[in-house]
Amino acid sequence: MVAVKAAGLPFEKALERLEAIVGKLESGEVPLAEAVKLYEEGIALRARCQALLTDAEKRIRFLSQSAEGVPREGDPPPDWNEDAR
Repeated sequence: MVAVKAAGLPFEKALERLEAIVGKLESGEVPLAEAVKLYEEGIALRARCQALLTDAEKRIRFLSQSAEGVPREGDPPPDWNEDAR
């Protein structure tokens, strides 16, 4: 359920929420049950951010294959993560 919420977030929003969660957890003032829920959400957000970064890296590498930024003819496009956009 938490992963579903994170799945649609853009990178900046996911990272912002992840940073907020880390701050709460580091404060040590969160009850255990809430800390576990926040940790679970943080794991989902970290995975979302990583997927978006990996997708961006693939796209940049693909576009950088020629000096013009246009992929060479015959080169297959990378397997971009459609959900990450």
